[in-house]
Amino acid sequence: MSFFEVNGVRLFYEIRGNRDAEETIVFLNGVMASTNSWYVLSKPFEEMGYRVLLHDFKGQLKSDKPEGPYSFQEHAEELNALLRHLDISSAHFVGTSYGGEVAMKYATLYGEHMKSLVIIDSTSELDPVMKSFISSWKKPARDGDGEAFFNTLAPSIYGTKFMKENEAFLMARAKATKNIGEDYLRGQIILYDTFLKDVTMVDILKEIKVKTLVICGEEDLLKKPHHSLRIHHEIRGSEYVLLPECGHVAIFEKPNEIITLLLGFILKNR
Repeated sequence: MSFFEVNGVRLFYEIRGNRDAEETIVFLNGVMASTNSWYVLSKPFEEMGYRVLLHDFKGQLKSDKPEGPYSFQEHAEELNALLRHLDISSAHFVGTSYGGEVAMKYATLYGEHMKSLVIIDSTSELDPVMKSFISSWKKPARDGDGEAFFNTLAPSIYGTKFMKENEAFLMARAKATKNIGEDYLRGQIILYDTFLKDVTMVDILKEIKVKTLVICGEEDLLKKPHHSLRIHHEIRGSEYVLLPECGHVAIFEKPNEIITLLLGFILKNR
């Protein structure tokens, strides 16, 4: 396990694929996820000889969880420090949900270090539905009940088709989350508060000049397609793809389609 310390905070990270490759892809987690969420999507790039960088933001599973809330600028600055530490001067960036929001902030601060940007199921603004969902997640997280926490959030993040076809998987996932631990759940609350405090960033999206692809699930209830469409309209020259029969967690629900989109977009922008 590898850790990098920045501003007194230890960040967990992994390097996969060809460590000496000229081309690097940085995958940025959704709020509830960790580095292993990307293994299926990163594998084709590892096999093609890319270097892949994964890490947990502070507040996430394997990284430190100092008191918050934080800011997206802090996450971007800490990511940039990690990249400098690893002597990575430029990379392709892929972020889902919270990770996409960090990636957008990073693009406004350090865009010269980005070769391309893919934003999946993210937002640049709040609405009452988002606030309501996040409020409902906080109670079981505060109670330390991992199973109730998962069962509360699942209907708001997975699409209808995926939930019908994967009932056994979701039940097993809920059971596995039962004993995830208070430390993880405390980190989740901090990250939710960070999101609510700082995610509004529509006014800075026009500053993003990097080649950008915006992807959204058609049935995303949490960060609805119109939020992704707003990002697409604000980032000049960006591309937009809507995935049918797909909820918020497109990287799990439609991995083959996401891999196809990533391969085409990243190879196009080498």
